[in-house]
Amino acid sequence: MKMIKHMVMLAALAMAAPLAAEETAADSSAAPAAPASVQEIASGVCAGCHNADGNSVIPMNPILAGQQAEYITKQLMDFKASETEPAKRNSPVMSSMVAALSQEDMKKLGEYYAQQKTVPSQIAADEKLLDTGKILYHGGNIENGIPACASCHGPSGAGIVPRYPGVAGQHAEYTLTQLNQFNTGDRGNDNKVMQKVVHRMSATEKRAVSAYISTMR
Repeated sequence: MKMIKHMVMLAALAMAAPLAAEETAADSSAAPAAPASVQEIASGVCAGCHNADGNSVIPMNPILAGQQAEYITKQLMDFKASETEPAKRNSPVMSSMVAALSQEDMKKLGEYYAQQKTVPSQIAADEKLLDTGKILYHGGNIENGIPACASCHGPSGAGIVPRYPGVAGQHAEYTLTQLNQFNTGDRGNDNKVMQKVVHRMSATEKRAVSAYISTMR
């Protein structure tokens, strides 16, 4: 009788073993996934608007490839902060995109895009408009108190780290939109200098310098 009881117990243990293994496997599959790499974030979250390598082909969305890492990180942080601080860079689209990103994610994204090779915007613009833009960019407009764009963004458009971004090859439509937003105050961040400059510019001057910047290489 004791022998039978012993055999029953062994059989029960044998049956329990695969069940325990299945439970362990289930627990393992339910474990949280590893944090996404910066490449996965760029090709997932960011690619729809900016392409995975940061070379946006949509004129309204900026080219990020080759931009200063510090500048990109700051903009991402400002977009995220705008949820509680409206004076920061407000954009419902971008705020939702960065909501799940950590500060470290944003830092790594800045570094990632800074390392990508820029594919400049391609634009066909009126030569007279480009000439006007070139004069404004490199020499400003003394009569109206408009300083040369090159004084902050550099003669080649590469920018001055960490405050002033690179602009060379940027989409004209994007640049013009930002100039207008600086002028109206709709872009609240980085506006201390830009608003003073832009409100002195005519609509034609803003279009001209935006077009010229897109041709810079």
